[in-house]
Amino acid sequence: MLNKKEVDVNYCCSSFLMYRSIINRNKCFKKDISVKYYTLPTNRTKINDSKDLYLALKKQVEEVAKNKKVALALSGGIDSAILAKFLPEGTMTYTFKCVVPGKKVIDETETAKKYARECNLKNKVIEIYWKDFEKLSPILMKHKGAPIHSIEVQIYKAALQAKKDGYDALIFGESADCLYGGLSNILSRDWTYDEFIERYSFVIPSKVLKNPTLELNPFKKYTKSDGNIDVHGFYSNVFFEESTNSYYNACNVAGIECILPYANTILNVPLNYEIIRSGKNKYLIREIFESLYNGFIIPPKTPMPRPMGEWLKDYKGPKENDIFIENCAENLDGDSKWYIYILEEFLKLNKII
Repeated sequence: MLNKKEVDVNYCCSSFLMYRSIINRNKCFKKDISVKYYTLPTNRTKINDSKDLYLALKKQVEEVAKNKKVALALSGGIDSAILAKFLPEGTMTYTFKCVVPGKKVIDETETAKKYARECNLKNKVIEIYWKDFEKLSPILMKHKGAPIHSIEVQIYKAALQAKKDGYDALIFGESADCLYGGLSNILSRDWTYDEFIERYSFVIPSKVLKNPTLELNPFKKYTKSDGNIDVHGFYSNVFFEESTNSYYNACNVAGIECILPYANTILNVPLNYEIIRSGKNKYLIREIFESLYNGFIIPPKTPMPRPMGEWLKDYKGPKENDIFIENCAENLDGDSKWYIYILEEFLKLNKII
């Protein structure tokens, strides 16, 4: 119930900047705003090797495709490419393409089309513009009761298109990275408690807010006896929950079912850091890809393209108010600017500032 939650704007702002999520579910931004949390997958299939993962993914995709009219969000990466192999011929796939006039940015469409041709699937490109973020973010934030991850805009636009095209469900390759060792930069070394707080936090609240709060419980929970962080445990739980919620929220608002086959599995053996640090991240997923796409070269890992550095290059941060340090975003990178920008937009949208 809303009236049972404590209004704590400083906490909620700080938590969002650090985690992209309001960690303490008893806190809220405003008495008439409730943060929406989605139920995570239960009874997840335990995975011991690449064969287990292959069979689990294949079973899920084939079952949902048999019972629903489905489409696939197909990127240039290997996670969604694997799922493409399990779909019936002629299934529609959607690929995102961010557009910045006059600038060349990451473009996954050609690689995605190669996968689609290989699997005899249809492919449609969803072009994403800055105006989409301005138009669609308020809708998503109203529903979520919180600021949003920037990927939600892209997911929402694709989900709206899929719904318009007559599909019941949209499949994503989400969660493969955090569950199966795809975040090689993070997993490349050990991190102490203090180091990891600095490395993981999307924006350190004290650099942005006048009255910051440090929510440290998630870091403490995954600190081992030697003082280092259990990075895989942290990402498989804290990051996993935040990221999947972004997909569920965008699809829920669009009125289409969100299918995350990787999220319905869980690694049942210790992650092999040695293999990852030798240069083979997501080694189980690599094995599956290589068996399905003979002769294809595994592309370098790129995040879902969002050229925030270009779109927000002139954004210096909020003007003087009770929450933010003025011009606090001036020297930050594009992604960091986004978190400040969207937090400010959320607070303005709900008349908190």
